[in-house]
Amino acid sequence: MTVACLDLAGTTVSDGDNVRTAFAEAIATLGIVSGTAAYGRALARFHESRGGSKIAIFRSLFDEDRAQAANLAFERSYDDLVDRRGLTPVPGADDALLRIRAAGIRVCLLTGFGRSTQARIIDALGWWDRVDLTLCPADVPRGRPWPDLVLTAALRLGADDVRQIAVCGDTANDMLTGRRSGASIVAGVLTGAHDRDHLLTAGATHILPSVAALTDLILPAPVDDTVTADHR
Repeated sequence: MTVACLDLAGTTVSDGDNVRTAFAEAIATLGIVSGTAAYGRALARFHESRGGSKIAIFRSLFDEDRAQAANLAFERSYDDLVDRRGLTPVPGADDALLRIRAAGIRVCLLTGFGRSTQARIIDALGWWDRVDLTLCPADVPRGRPWPDLVLTAALRLGADDVRQIAVCGDTANDMLTGRRSGASIVAGVLTGAHDRDHLLTAGATHILPSVAALTDLILPAPVDDTVTADHR
């Protein structure tokens, strides 16, 4: 492997219900509240679209002006939740980032969040020195499930072959992005939005309990240089 593309919320960052809460608060600003049929439909769309561009999700629900208003409300709500609740890495994620980079594999953090929210998360975790590149939907023509984010990471990080890329995420959209990009490892983790069946159906090549297990999958095995004596 030469490049590892890792998702944020639910994969490397413990999400809890922050994203769902921010989404519910955002659509509430447009009058869509809990208990209504419109709320149920919107939450179903949100769950199925996890991992995708947040503005794209809102555009699938509303006209452009309302989508932009909802997206702005989402970002404000999420930022407020980060301020009140804080953020923590998925257990083992920080060590995984360090080990992957120490092995010479370049790390890109991908997200469906907007740029300011992505930066807010990385600031909160102090991860700027853990990664080589960060990408969000604003950096590419098409967000997930299209392959653009992974292929852009390959270009910017100088990958020689897409088969030398590993993708890791917690949603079906993460898996689709990885498979469409040609990455040879597309690992789904069980710490986020979608379950094993959802991830496998979307094309996961591996299912891991968490991103902490990714290192064993992509790092070269240690060489045993011990020599057994010949006691003839």
